[in-house]
Amino acid sequence: MTQIPDMLFQGWTGILRVLIVGTLAYAGLLIFLRVSGKRTLAKLNAFDLVVSVALGSTLATILLSDSVALAEGMTAFALLIFLQWLVARLSVASHGFARTVRSEPRILMHNGEPCPRAMRAERVTEDELAQILRANGSTQPDDADTVILESDGSFSVIARDFTGHVRTARVGLPDEAR
Repeated sequence: MTQIPDMLFQGWTGILRVLIVGTLAYAGLLIFLRVSGKRTLAKLNAFDLVVSVALGSTLATILLSDSVALAEGMTAFALLIFLQWLVARLSVASHGFARTVRSEPRILMHNGEPCPRAMRAERVTEDELAQILRANGSTQPDDADTVILESDGSFSVIARDFTGHVRTARVGLPDEAR
């Protein structure tokens, strides 16, 4: 059984390892991110979120697990960033590939009216739709024209245009997003 003092402090070797390896891993990750560009950390779809979480998890593992060498952790960083780059590149090159790895945005409310079929398909309740509206500054349901569930899981709320124009035409949503 582990003694309580061992849970609190196991010696300076582990602390020194965390300081040295942690500093080098952090610097390495910053360099990889700088070289790979801003797109690496953009959360434009679910795959991007997975890569961001995996990078954080990898950094934590490098810091705290003495069974993972710095070189192995840096290789994992490089692999994750390369895979994210490859998926983004293939998505730009092939519309079919992009549709496979990315979901389309879905309109949950249009012209101030909820879209029940879309809400059921995305498992969003009326109460959650009201919460989304409140979180985006709408005090009345009539304040919003359109609510969109974006590809990355975030919500966009487009304010009602009282001139009668359909605002979603200006944001480039396909008709099938409804």
